Order: sequence, then C-alpha cells, then structure tokens
Amino acid sequence: MWTEAFDLHSHSTNSDGEHPVADVAKMMAESKVKFWSLTDHDTISGWSSAKSAAESEGMRFIPGVEITCMPGLKADSKVMEARQRDRASDSWHLLAYFPEMEFKSHQHDGFEAWLAPLGQGRIPRMKTMVERLGELGMPVDFDAVVARAGDSVGRPHLADEMVAAGYVETRQQAFDEWIGDGKPVHITRPKPSIAEACKAVHDAGGFTSLAHPLYYCIGTPELIAFCMEAGVDAIECFHRSHTDTYRYELWNAAKNAGLGVTCGSDFHGRMYNQAPGRMAVPISTLPSAFSEMTLSLVESMHQ
Repeated sequence: MWTEAFDLHSHSTNSDGEHPVADVAKMMAESKVKFWSLTDHDTISGWSSAKSAAESEGMRFIPGVEITCMPGLKADSKVMEARQRDRASDSWHLLAYFPEMEFKSHQHDGFEAWLAPLGQGRIPRMKTMVERLGELGMPVDFDAVVARAGDSVGRPHLADEMVAAGYVETRQQAFDEWIGDGKPVHITRPKPSIAEACKAVHDAGGFTSLAHPLYYCIGTPELIAFCMEAGVDAIECFHRSHTDTYRYELWNAAKNAGLGVTCGSDFHGRMYNQAPGRMAVPISTLPSAFSEMTLSLVESMHQ
C-alpha cells in the first residue's frame, strides 16, 4: 500500500527556502500532506512555529533538520558518468527526525547545543566568500547577504545578492560560474562525519535518513553497506530528483538490508518550479518510528 500523506523534506526562510514556515505548512496541507517535517539546513529554529502552523492546518508535525556532513565515500567516476554529472556534491546531507521530541527538554537542549556550531560555521565561511568575490571585482555587502537568510545563511542567499547586484542573471549562473562546488569562490567548512551526526541524533532520541543519494554518485550496494556501517537508519529513496528506476532500485536495496525508507519533495519554493507533497512512498517500509502514524493512516483508509 502506498501513500502521499508524508512529506519529510522541506525548507523555509529559516535556511534557504523561499517561503516563511506558515506558508510552507499551508502549501503542504493544500497538497493533502498529513505528516510533515520541516528540515531546514543545520538549524531547528523553525520547529515551534512549524508545530503551531501544522496543527492549525490539521497536520502532524515531525521535528526535523538536514545536517551538512562530510562525504561518506569518494564518488565513483563511472556512476558519475552514468548519471551525467560533472562532479559529486562536496558534502553529504543527513536528515534527522525526532517524532517524540519534547521541546525544551534535556534531549532538545542537548541536540540544539550540538547543532549550533554547524550553523555558526556558516558565518565565517560566508565572510570569506564575500571577500573573495570582492577580490574578483564583484563587491557584495555581507550584511545584505545575511539579511536574506533566517537563521542559516548559505550560498543561495549569496547568489541572490549577486543577482541583485547585476553580476549574474540567475541564481543558477552564480553557482555554475562562481560559488558552486569547486568554483573560484567556493569555501568548504568544518562538518561532522555521517557517523558522528548519527550518534548525536540517536543520543537525542531521533533517527536518521540519508538525503537524496543520487547526488553522491555512489553505487547502490556500496551506499547501502556504508549506511549500515555508519549507523544510518533509513534512506530517502523517494526524492524529487530520483528517476522511477532509481527509486525502485534504492527501495529494494534498502528493504533487503532492513533499512527504513523515507520520502521528500525537498521543497524550497514556488520560484524554483517545485511543488510540496505528492511524494508516493510504500507504507510498509517507512521507518518504525512512524508506526503509530502509519497505523492511523491505514485505519483511516479503511473507514
């Protein structure tokens, strides 16, 4: 049995999303999502407002976050070629979920403290990137870049300021020519390993799912083996970037390995021609932490 009631990957203006939390919640509800997670990059500052917004829209909110980690494995050149990608991502992203998290509890405060340096590390990185742009004859006001962000400033905010300054025509051009992975202005920042991030999430009572593995250019058997060894609980098999063939391949591999499966639109905003929700996922292979939700969902389907 399949469902489109879950969307476990989305972003707001607290990181690099286009819309405020309440607007994201409203659009999720309009797409018939029943169980929604806000997973802003390296920040949980939107949790309280997301919970309130979800409740007002008749949805169940699942506290989440997308953690930026070091690559787990070196990209396979053959896989990269097969997927027609000129490079793999210089970071791997780990989705973390806390269905039973009590806000302001000991576990909440402990995880927030662990996560804080990851968000804070974005500031010095952005300052250096702004300095590099200036050296290349494209001065950008650092405060203006930060003003575009909520609590987690990133490259999309810098790209938008470059567009506003007239240096590039689109955000994509800024990434392709200047600030994308391996480009002249790109700066890496300290990141945890996947295993370190998994431990922090587990210590706080949560579970993890490896986000959009297509971007890492790793063969599926090697990817599954790595996740098992690193302590990853699930894989985001059903992501908008994945073809149906790749979704099916990942789903079968995860299922056979005893890993959970998650789904996500990775919604950043309407301006990117993205839509929230509408992510079909097999109910039986959702992580066991969602068992209460899936049971209520199945019961409602039979009413």
